[in-house]
Amino acid sequence: MTDDRIVRPIVQATALTKQVSTGEEQLVILQDINLEVNTGEAVAIVGASGSGKSTLLGLLAGLDMPSSGRVHLDGEDIFSLDEDGRAALRGRLLGFVFQSFQLLPALTALENVMLPLELSGVNNTRAPALELLERVGLGMRLKHYPKQLSGGEQQRVAIARAFVTHPQLLLADEPTGNLDSTTGAQIIELMFELNHERGTTLILVTHDEAISSRCARRVRLAGGKVI
Repeated sequence: MTDDRIVRPIVQATALTKQVSTGEEQLVILQDINLEVNTGEAVAIVGASGSGKSTLLGLLAGLDMPSSGRVHLDGEDIFSLDEDGRAALRGRLLGFVFQSFQLLPALTALENVMLPLELSGVNNTRAPALELLERVGLGMRLKHYPKQLSGGEQQRVAIARAFVTHPQLLLADEPTGNLDSTTGAQIIELMFELNHERGTTLILVTHDEAISSRCARRVRLAGGKVI
């Protein structure tokens, strides 16, 4: 990894604000968020429930639109792009790990991991998907459907799916939220191992102080603001 990659910002959020209408009132979810994340960093977004953590992650990914403010991913102003353009940028740059796994129930573990490669036009999708499933300890569960897998196994599939496209940036939203403490600790260990092996930038939303302490930097939200 070069020094240039280490210091180059991959995420830049400027004056990011999100408001929603509730009848006659405006509810401010996020207000004037400024955030810069460099390549190779591991950053935890922490705060109480309702502080705006998941909303911020959705805005950084271009999955939601801000009321005002800008987000640049790898130098690209994502909100200057149309929906298809944002989707293409996510496919090129991002991997996601969600609390609820978000696996497609009609696809096997292997097919779930192959899917992002297929959507990005890769010809050989089976070999890299198989390699990652073996890496996360599911080499014997390739043909199992999500309903046949435990919660921890489903999250391992989700992690393999997130890393299979070699993303520059991994966004993880409460990745252990639906898991017991022992399984959650194993999942976090696996995610940090893969993140380190592949030199991925990590932005992790969590309420767990032990997990957030593993990141090099913590960004704390309260009342929709960085404190």
